[in-house]
Amino acid sequence: MNATINTQVIEDYIDSLMTKSTAELPVWNIEKARAGKKSGWDYIDGCMIMALLEIYGTSGEQKYLDFADYYEDFRIHEDGKIDGYKIEEWNLDNLNGGKNLFTLYRLTKKEKYAKALHTLFEQIKGQPRTAEGNFWHKKIYPNQVWLDGTYMALPFYMEYEKTFNGSANINDIYQQFFNVYELVRDKKTGLYYHGYDSSKSIFWADKETGLSRNFWLRSLGWYSMALLDTLNVAPDKGSENWNKLKAIFVELCDSMLNVQDKSGMWYQVPTLAGEKPSEELTRKNYLETSGSSIMAYSLLKGCRTGILSDKKYTEAGVRAFEGIVHTYLSTEGGVLSLKGICLVAGLGPDKDRRRDGSFAYYMSEPVVQDDAKGVGPFILAYNEYKQLH
Repeated sequence: MNATINTQVIEDYIDSLMTKSTAELPVWNIEKARAGKKSGWDYIDGCMIMALLEIYGTSGEQKYLDFADYYEDFRIHEDGKIDGYKIEEWNLDNLNGGKNLFTLYRLTKKEKYAKALHTLFEQIKGQPRTAEGNFWHKKIYPNQVWLDGTYMALPFYMEYEKTFNGSANINDIYQQFFNVYELVRDKKTGLYYHGYDSSKSIFWADKETGLSRNFWLRSLGWYSMALLDTLNVAPDKGSENWNKLKAIFVELCDSMLNVQDKSGMWYQVPTLAGEKPSEELTRKNYLETSGSSIMAYSLLKGCRTGILSDKKYTEAGVRAFEGIVHTYLSTEGGVLSLKGICLVAGLGPDKDRRRDGSFAYYMSEPVVQDDAKGVGPFILAYNEYKQLH
């Protein structure tokens, strides 16, 4: 292990995040805090709870399980109703937190968690789809497939099928991934565009291809985790579909290694390192923490679980994690912080034409510290890094 990385400092940082957080006001949900809202049921908190549960699975330290159980128990009723969840939004982001309920149900045996999983699966059954058969990202984004949504929904869908449904619909899951490969992947770079509009009518989409204009790091990271987590939970490992999905994951990792910076990290727009969007905007393309953390996790976990076999992936994952630590993990006034996190980025809708998928747009979104979209993946990557060493 790199001697300059003090793992105790990182674990103290994780402890401080739990100590300072309540189920209503977690310190890591910067997006809600800026909006003056309490936390509800969203993918951001789901990322953090998943990280804590994975650390529990590795360390066995009860404090991580206790916090995760407290956090989810707070908002889930005995009948499976989830405070803050609205199926009528048809929002794939709302499925992400459900992944943690499989783990909590296994560990705590609380029936409310199983009932909540059934509640969420009603959304899978009714989620609107594109002409190709993929889930809409949200009701407010009709006919659109975002890389983010593959991560939010498809690993959850696969685990539900395996756990409760006899794997009856797993071919639907594979086909959605295969559609993304055919429709959203850039053949030249092997990378994937942030979004695709099946109707080719939304303002940010190319009228011929339906694709958005750029590659966004965090969405590529979400997609890598979608592939990896689905592969690891799938009940048919070694099948033709599973092997095809594995090949897609390996190809994506190779493509991401081609644009990895010498620091070990990746840029917010990974193919345009160091670019400046315009004279009006002063921020240049920057090394971004959340997407780099996700890629570090995907590479290291991919190796640990045997889906990636070449040592180059392990070496790249280690470089990525250590690069994040050296670039953005710092102490100010005795308080540790993780910086360089893009707060949010999206595409449209029509009423928000600022979110046009341009390079300048991705540069314009706030860069913050200690937000769960970066901290959660960072903890996941740390957990893999620690196991490796």
